[in-house]
Amino acid sequence: MIWTLVIWFASAALILGVLTQRWWEPRLAKSQFAWVRAYPWRWYLIGYPATVVRMRWRWKQVCLINDLSVSRRPNRAVVGDLAVKGVALRPIAPHLGMPRVTKRGLVVRVRLNPGQTPGPFLAASEALEHAWRVHRVRVRSPRRGELIVTVTAGDSLKDGTAERDERPETLMAARVGRIEDGGSWVLDLRQVPHWLVVGATQSGKSTLLAAWVSRLAPQPVALVGIDCKGGLELGLFGPRLSALASNRKEAITLLGALMADLEDRMTLCREAQARSVWELPPWVTRPVPVVVLVDELAELYLSDGSRQSRDEVAQCSTLLLRLAQLGAALGVHLVISGQRVGSDLGPGVTALRAQLGGRIAHRVNDSATAEMALGDLSPDAVAVAQQVTDAEKGVAVTTVGGRWMRARSELLTTEQARQVAEQFADRKPDMPALAAAMEGGE
Repeated sequence: MIWTLVIWFASAALILGVLTQRWWEPRLAKSQFAWVRAYPWRWYLIGYPATVVRMRWRWKQVCLINDLSVSRRPNRAVVGDLAVKGVALRPIAPHLGMPRVTKRGLVVRVRLNPGQTPGPFLAASEALEHAWRVHRVRVRSPRRGELIVTVTAGDSLKDGTAERDERPETLMAARVGRIEDGGSWVLDLRQVPHWLVVGATQSGKSTLLAAWVSRLAPQPVALVGIDCKGGLELGLFGPRLSALASNRKEAITLLGALMADLEDRMTLCREAQARSVWELPPWVTRPVPVVVLVDELAELYLSDGSRQSRDEVAQCSTLLLRLAQLGAALGVHLVISGQRVGSDLGPGVTALRAQLGGRIAHRVNDSATAEMALGDLSPDAVAVAQQVTDAEKGVAVTTVGGRWMRARSELLTTEQARQVAEQFADRKPDMPALAAAMEGGE
């Protein structure tokens, strides 16, 4: 009861402080009161205190039922000449810290008892969700003997609409949607240079690429598209794209021009004694960053058995692999998408996939696809990716720094895509080499 009152009054004081600060801000307009409706009042006033009480009340019970407690007494005893084994009395649950409230849930630190490992707590996350009556419980261990438990009160990915954040973005970073705790889903190509996006048909791959392009469009970045489905998806952004290949022959020509540009960048960095284009001295003009978006990689690797087809596949495989290996330091980034990017397409695909550090998996039709995309980076995310349903279009599981999270890209309609392309058509960098190569290839 005391904990309930303390938490309730602390929450009320926090909200009153926010209200007071907002009320006395100068230059208030009617539109600035929109935050009142969007603010999670119900969670701060009722949901958070009630959840903390349930966590405190049921913590020891959940730990006992799921074998998360230990005892300082041995579980074996000798009675005369008879050895007896049983459950030790007075089990001790790990120490549960004071939860810290967030906008969509809470975060709490757990200090493990000697001898305990994070494994049983990861397996018991579903039991904690039921006991605490929350949407999702995430458990991670940043250091030995300690757990960070992240609780999400509700499903922020329930619908496909996302609050568009209009704050300025840093170069090469794009807010493409939101993550499950309500925060922005930011994909930063400076942090992770190359990305792989997999998923079944109509799972949200093209929607993610459209949101990505729309966010990169205002930036001083060259956008290059390879859409072998006749340009149906990326063709909507034609006015903003520096080049677009709609079949495999055009893709080979475009990739060859990019490789030639990459060699020029290497020469520039070598002469300036810089290890990357980002380390060039101020008096050297830095080349424009290039983002190459490939929609449906399989179209570049499928062969009809003829010699010409096999040669084209080999050229695509070699050029893409070289761009992936050399492009990160030279400002050329790859975003590869496909329903399946496995070794069944050829040995070059496996080598290419190893170069794509960022992974995003939408709804998949088989476990092998999820394992192929996420298994080598975060095995726990494989099972989560297979749980995405047909109704959750745009929902994906992504990995960053060895951690996984659920996210959903914002929906961009066809008309909105055209508007973005026309609005930022003047931001298209001048890439004469690419334009000349495409014209010559035609």
